[in-house]
Amino acid sequence: MPNYVFLVQLTDQGIHSVKDSPKRAYDFERAIAAAGGKVTTSLHTMGIYDAVVTAELPSDEVANRLALGIGLSGVARTITLKGWTAAEFRELVEKL
Repeated sequence: MPNYVFLVQLTDQGIHSVKDSPKRAYDFERAIAAAGGKVTTSLHTMGIYDAVVTAELPSDEVANRLALGIGLSGVARTITLKGWTAAEFRELVEKL
């Protein structure tokens, strides 16, 4: 299953309701599971991003829908990256 990285930044609205962040994180993990995926890492971070979530998801479309859902909430913005494991990348490079 493809891997995705969600880099999350809270908006002003998200900062004002930061006490609700644990529930929102749990809801996001449930949304990933409901979409047929699995969270592999969930970190609350310091710096330019407030959280980093990695997940295995069925498709780019599912990852995009989840990222857009976060944006629609108004509490956070995301940058979403598609990733390859070392083994997947090695196989890709071997085909060059």
